[in-house]
Amino acid sequence: MALTTQEIAQNYSAAGDSVTVINELVALSARDADQVDTVRRNVEHLQLMVAKTYWTTEDLAPFNTAITAGNAVLPTEES
Repeated sequence: MALTTQEIAQNYSAAGDSVTVINELVALSARDADQVDTVRRNVEHLQLMVAKTYWTTEDLAPFNTAITAGNAVLPTEES
């Protein structure tokens, strides 16, 4: 089932909210564990949203920029 223009706009807006959250937390000089988890969740949300195939003329550059910035402050996984 295809999404309506309104549903796509709502999804874009929600993804934009994730961009805002990431940018605000990345701007902090330090983040606590909850804030790091919030960055991780929002980065994951944006990665899912960027992969959607229903985008038309929406600018996804801010999403990709926020993903990069968010990943830069996340601790790397030690194996």
